[in-house]
Amino acid sequence: MSIEPKKRDVALVVDDSPETLRLLTDALDGAGMTVMVALDGAAAMRIVDQITPDIVLLDAVMPGMDGFETCRRLKSDAGLANVPVIFMTGLAETEHIVRGLEAGGVDYVAKPIVIEEMLARIRVHLSNARLTQSARAALDVSGRFLFAVNREGKVLWATPQAHRLLSDHYSAQGREDADLPTSLLQWLEQVRRSKGNSKSQAAALPGNPQLRIYYMGELAPNEFLLRLSKEAGTSLPPEFSSELGLTSREGEVLAWLSKGKTNRDIAQILGLSPRTVDKHLEQIYAKLGVENRTAAAAVAVNATRRSS
Repeated sequence: MSIEPKKRDVALVVDDSPETLRLLTDALDGAGMTVMVALDGAAAMRIVDQITPDIVLLDAVMPGMDGFETCRRLKSDAGLANVPVIFMTGLAETEHIVRGLEAGGVDYVAKPIVIEEMLARIRVHLSNARLTQSARAALDVSGRFLFAVNREGKVLWATPQAHRLLSDHYSAQGREDADLPTSLLQWLEQVRRSKGNSKSQAAALPGNPQLRIYYMGELAPNEFLLRLSKEAGTSLPPEFSSELGLTSREGEVLAWLSKGKTNRDIAQILGLSPRTVDKHLEQIYAKLGVENRTAAAAVAVNATRRSS
């Protein structure tokens, strides 16, 4: 039985310095890696259109498209979002380190480059990337409805099951992308700031109250894990909404109210503003001839029991 040779890791080195390119090319080749080189960001983008590297070593300061913008563009591509990027530069100011990390870099190496240190960092980040890929592959096989987004709501990755649900939902709304809408970005920011202790850990996708998103935690400085759940409908039976003189939307609000949800929860579930929910409740109270939410909830419970 023949044993296939171990696959060589592919490193993309982006730097406008011939000396740095030569130094790194020799060192990486000697470490058993395949090396591709680019003199600027535009050339790097052309290369990744053809092949996906395992790691990118990126000079921060280059003419034309600098390293920070190059990294942002690399990370905006779903196929490259998980490729680790190590910044290289002679600039050691904190602001440049922060810019590199905010752009999506995982590490920062100051010039002149110490080869032994660079190789050690590469090994660590390649190992971490493989562990992440293995974990996501396991999630795919397990059938979990999980996906991750960044602060801007852009989907970084999704299991096939979550991707299918998101695609179906947004296609029905005439959208091609699956990025989170503004209302859900606000919810995500609120949950993040609460460090996972918020009472409202779930929110519904606008236009589909049965499709809910749960916040699972922070995977990286700009990567947040979310879970999709398709839950049973909670609206009152249509005949009772009509019998009570309620519109379908008022029936939905009353149904969630009967489940003990707060006005803010109902707003997030139905994709409404809290003020709109308040106005719906005013109409519901008037139509039902009640004065408070407890009495309105009792009416809803009785209506549901009569239908069963």
